[in-house]
Amino acid sequence: MKKALFLFLFLPVWNFAIHSQTLDSPNGELSLNFEVKQGKPYYELQYKNKAVILPSGLGLELKSGSSLLEGFSISEVDYNQVDETWEPVWGEEKEIRNQYKEMLVTLEQKEEDRTLKIRFRIFDDGLGFRYEFPSQPNLAHFVLKEERTQFAMAGDHTAFWIPGDYKTQEYDFVESKLSEIRGLMEKAVTENLSQFSFSNTGVQTSLMMKSEDGLYINLHEAALVNYAAMHLNLDDENFVFESWLTPDAMGDKGYLQSPGHTPWRTIIVSDDARDILASRITLNLNEPNKIEDTSWIRPIKYVGVWWEMITGKSSWAYTDELPAVDLDHTDYTKVNPNGRHGANTDNVKRYIDFASEHGFDGVLVEGWNIGWEDWFGNSKDYVFDFVTPYPDFDLEGIRDYAKSKGVEMIMHHETSASVRNYERHMYKAYQFMKDNGYHSVKSGYVGDILPRGENHYSQWIVNHFQYAIEKAAEYQIMVNAHEAVRPTGISRTYPNLIANESARGTEYQAFGGNKPNHVTVLPFNRLIGGPMDYTPGIFEMDISKLNPDNNSWVNSTLANQLALYVTMYSPLQMAADLPEHYEKFMDAFQFIKDVAVDWEKSVYLEAEPGQFLTIARKEKDGPNWFIGNVNGVNPRTSEISFEFLDPNKNYVASIYSDAKDAHFKDNPQAYEIRKAVVTSKSKLKQLSAPGGGFAISIMEGTKENLKGLKKL
Repeated sequence: MKKALFLFLFLPVWNFAIHSQTLDSPNGELSLNFEVKQGKPYYELQYKNKAVILPSGLGLELKSGSSLLEGFSISEVDYNQVDETWEPVWGEEKEIRNQYKEMLVTLEQKEEDRTLKIRFRIFDDGLGFRYEFPSQPNLAHFVLKEERTQFAMAGDHTAFWIPGDYKTQEYDFVESKLSEIRGLMEKAVTENLSQFSFSNTGVQTSLMMKSEDGLYINLHEAALVNYAAMHLNLDDENFVFESWLTPDAMGDKGYLQSPGHTPWRTIIVSDDARDILASRITLNLNEPNKIEDTSWIRPIKYVGVWWEMITGKSSWAYTDELPAVDLDHTDYTKVNPNGRHGANTDNVKRYIDFASEHGFDGVLVEGWNIGWEDWFGNSKDYVFDFVTPYPDFDLEGIRDYAKSKGVEMIMHHETSASVRNYERHMYKAYQFMKDNGYHSVKSGYVGDILPRGENHYSQWIVNHFQYAIEKAAEYQIMVNAHEAVRPTGISRTYPNLIANESARGTEYQAFGGNKPNHVTVLPFNRLIGGPMDYTPGIFEMDISKLNPDNNSWVNSTLANQLALYVTMYSPLQMAADLPEHYEKFMDAFQFIKDVAVDWEKSVYLEAEPGQFLTIARKEKDGPNWFIGNVNGVNPRTSEISFEFLDPNKNYVASIYSDAKDAHFKDNPQAYEIRKAVVTSKSKLKQLSAPGGGFAISIMEGTKENLKGLKKL
């Protein structure tokens, strides 16, 4: 269902009379000014009369011929106003309001006889704009040398950033002043399996900042299609960011033609950090859903044979005897198994049993298919075929066993970044999934991209990621893409993109650990573009107990891990730890079993990037609510009001919290569980430990479950 109001106005503007245009947000708090000065286009943005973006240049530099940077005059301005409500297939709300004012500026470059349009959409919580190229003989095909969009900051803001990199987003966030980025960059570029940082002041979007006068500012992009991913390069003397696109193997930034357009550049702004989390600008700037029948797309909760490999307890590879594998000729029946292969039939059935017993929808298995012995670091083209199992993995038997238990198997397609090989095998792999009842796939792109020389986020590879999503939709397959380009709201258009990784996830807790406040930053940065498969739910923090050779530590309390199911939004949620670890803490595990994965309403109760956030969500088509709080490195007491609850109902709140002596390093498994009756008038003061948090399930009250409980 969609309810919409559209108002269209047309205003011709003669360039000899008017050189600038203004546009206010629907509530009047944001104000955009656009002008052409000496032939060059500029824009600026204010929020409640405070500068958000100082006058900033716009335009594109072409590889050959004159560029789209100067020599412009305004020839026309079109205005449009939209107020509509649309329903996502899944999401943080059942309905999303899309309200904005629009200004489409037509610029004429008379000497070149070319036209460039810039479309601005201003919302109550921010601005989106993009370049558009009408069909024209003098701009039919062109190659970008660079996009020259500027974001001039009004001061030396505090930023939460990761290094700009053409190949990875898997870095810990750094909190610093803009002026400090250059000095901190070398230390921020930590080792990764594939990486290429391009500048001492280059950072990635989504970039979260806070000004000294209390403005929260987020820079990102929306609807990244047929274009290179945008980074930001900082002029740290003047605090001006400029777009920096990811190059292809030739060093080019994009091959374009008219008619066409760029992705949207987005600026989300508020004086309340909660509004950044609540913004839906990124989704609203994407095209509506293009999948007609979405009945097969559904949020799921899953377990899997994964964490035991990540920690080194078991192995993806079947044998240690093969230094090299030829998929067409290697005979695995003639080698000795290493005894550590995780994806064996008995072990997988153990996970299926656990999922069935505790109500989980699916089981992911990694390392089931041949080729893992030499899969990484060899620039190998034909690395996997995605359909042939190892000798100890009974494909048909496991498929039938899972079906008998009411559990779906989740496919795994690690490509080893051999994009060409994946596209060769994609149709066969997707058909194999359909034939065997696999409705979702976790794909991976670890390592340097093949074809050689390409980057993970160049135009060509961005198009590959999109191609994989669209082809999967034809086979009714949901995609959870790891090591892919960071999301930009494409999941609105193709809701079978059920999740991405595209950031430093839980796996790094087994690779030396994430910062304790990492999960207080991710919702302000990475999750602005879409849900993340963060793979939470780790209960055993000492990795050496799984693998004596791995001394990593999960920098989180157990209560913090529970809260992530609410704060790290995803319609695809994994209980990532081993079954035997959950069996030690079944009372705490109950929250993971109860928590929903699809939401009707989300309420952002308190938030400060890098320090804390508390979110309440109501399950879709149900009466129950869930609250999650994650905390940074300092202990803190939250003060929560339950005014979001139905005022006519009583509820039972099960509160899973840090114990008084809990600490992410010293005492992470110290937690408490208590129950109380809550109403819309209830209030709660709750302590969160360093690296800790709390989770609350709020179930509709009945005579039986309310009996004997005190009111909060």
